[in-house]
Amino acid sequence: MKNNLWTAIAFFAIATSACKPDKPGTGLYIYHPISDSEHPNDTPFTVTSFLELRSDGSYTCDFGRFDYGSWNLKDTRLYLTNQRRRTYVYSVLALTQKEMDLKLDSGRPGQFNVHKMASGRPEKDPFSLVNNQWRIPPGHRESDAEIRQRLFNHCHFWETFFRWVDDKNEGVIDVSFFPTPLKVYGNGFGLKRYENLSPAWVACFYDTADCHKADTLIKHTFRRNNIKWPDTDDDFKKLISGFQQLQTFLK
Repeated sequence: MKNNLWTAIAFFAIATSACKPDKPGTGLYIYHPISDSEHPNDTPFTVTSFLELRSDGSYTCDFGRFDYGSWNLKDTRLYLTNQRRRTYVYSVLALTQKEMDLKLDSGRPGQFNVHKMASGRPEKDPFSLVNNQWRIPPGHRESDAEIRQRLFNHCHFWETFFRWVDDKNEGVIDVSFFPTPLKVYGNGFGLKRYENLSPAWVACFYDTADCHKADTLIKHTFRRNNIKWPDTDDDFKKLISGFQQLQTFLK
């Protein structure tokens, strides 16, 4: 009887550990303008601004600039300590299963809708640090190989993004606001003219000379290769395949 009791206690402890809940606040939050009159010129936030709080205490976000580091939620205060060891403190006005409302730097509230996090390893998560290396400006002028790798990482971001949209049925984000040299449509993509590149994309590079170099490189990649779009009515599978092929061309 005693042995059975200890066995039951041990089993309960293992089960409790295996089912340990996520750290309170864990989730993927994507900015949602409170009113239609709120335009991108009024704030650095767009409909693709995001905050991902992972259960291991790490975070990534793009609040007009990509940051990553550690986070903690204490009462109604959200602490984000970034890679430069600078801590930002946000007042949490509301936190529900559907949204998180923060008091932004401007003093006004910002609404972030809750979205399903990508499952699996960070390599499969479009909002993880590993898939957003392209957003981090370098501290030096980059070589052709480094710029090629930046473009490769950017295309891998797009692949994982559309896998996430497809797997989690997340078809509610206007992708035109992502910084990118690509024009992404419902069932394919093309290239933007250099003069139409967003300041956010240009800011991913050391300087405009490196951005020009990246523009030339990706244009040559498109000219020298043809994407073979799969014969399917599934637009997400078309996009995923296209970005996989583009990564192969960039290797």
